[in-house]
Amino acid sequence: MNGSFRKVPPVLAIPALAGLAFLVLPLAGLLIRAPWKTLPQRLTEPGILTALRLSLETATIATGVCLVLGVPLAWMLARVEFPARRFVRALVTVPLVLPPVVGGVALLLVFGRRGLVGEWLDSAFGVTLPFTTAGVVVAEAFVAMPFLVIAVEGALRGSDARYEEAAATLGAGRWTTFRRVTLPLIAPGVAAGAVLCWARALGEFGATITFAGNFPGRTQTMPLAVYLALEQDVDAAIVLSLLLLVVSVVILAALRDKWVAA
Repeated sequence: MNGSFRKVPPVLAIPALAGLAFLVLPLAGLLIRAPWKTLPQRLTEPGILTALRLSLETATIATGVCLVLGVPLAWMLARVEFPARRFVRALVTVPLVLPPVVGGVALLLVFGRRGLVGEWLDSAFGVTLPFTTAGVVVAEAFVAMPFLVIAVEGALRGSDARYEEAAATLGAGRWTTFRRVTLPLIAPGVAAGAVLCWARALGEFGATITFAGNFPGRTQTMPLAVYLALEQDVDAAIVLSLLLLVVSVVILAALRDKWVAA
């Protein structure tokens, strides 16, 4: 390993080390500037605890929504042949490259009180999604679902379809085969996709603030609280950022075997 490292040409080694420093230094600055002496007291402040609780709850619910909707969608993309499959797959990945604020505007146009669906929800059921906690869940699910669909579709394509064919020849129906054979086969991929989906939902900012607003206790998640605290109390913003950093490290550690080579 050391011999191989010495063979790296400077024209590659120098930019590589510069890139590493570029990624690590901001995190190091966050740790250096953190108010360690007052950290325990700040972690128990009502505003921080409220934002943390709301973030955990909405991210978890959004992940549940993504699992219910995204796993069948991934199965359809991986197992069903239909003419517009490539186009549908492209549509599924659009939120990955769409600016989150644009996603929030699109959600308003669809689920707002005068939106394509929101007007009907309001008149028929009295349900209003924008600027509510439910709106936070919708915004987070919108931006996070592609991570789950891509992970599950990859797991489905990498699984051995012969087990499903064997179950079908033994008389198992499509639903039984999916529940008893397919899901156990792709369970690691579903778990990895759910974790990535949850982490993305937890860190969502643009679509949330556009579609749900920034109301403490109702729609103010941790990223929104960081944005607000940065203008009023920098130390509070650092504490919230540290919490999100810890969550990111935990997620990376949980997915170490799948995404990081040993």
